[in-house]
Amino acid sequence: MDTSKALQSKVSSKGWIVIPAALRKRYHLKPGSIIEFREEGEKIVLVPGGPDPVDAFFGILAGPVSLTRALLEERSEELEREETGLRTG
Repeated sequence: MDTSKALQSKVSSKGWIVIPAALRKRYHLKPGSIIEFREEGEKIVLVPGGPDPVDAFFGILAGPVSLTRALLEERSEELEREETGLRTG
């Protein structure tokens, strides 16, 4: 993209602006991407932010086995053992 050409966008009545497609592609901006607004002198500078910290860490501790599923299976086996003990005792 030629950086000498200024890209423009009009502010809507709700204060929305559209980031031109060329910039969205260049900076890998997708719906939900974070954009930081910074004031530098008389300018407003848009800076692509990092990933949402919650999204970045989602599932990071997940193991190969679902702990919820393992707990439910263990509880089911325990219940079965208890019922078997009641029937024979």
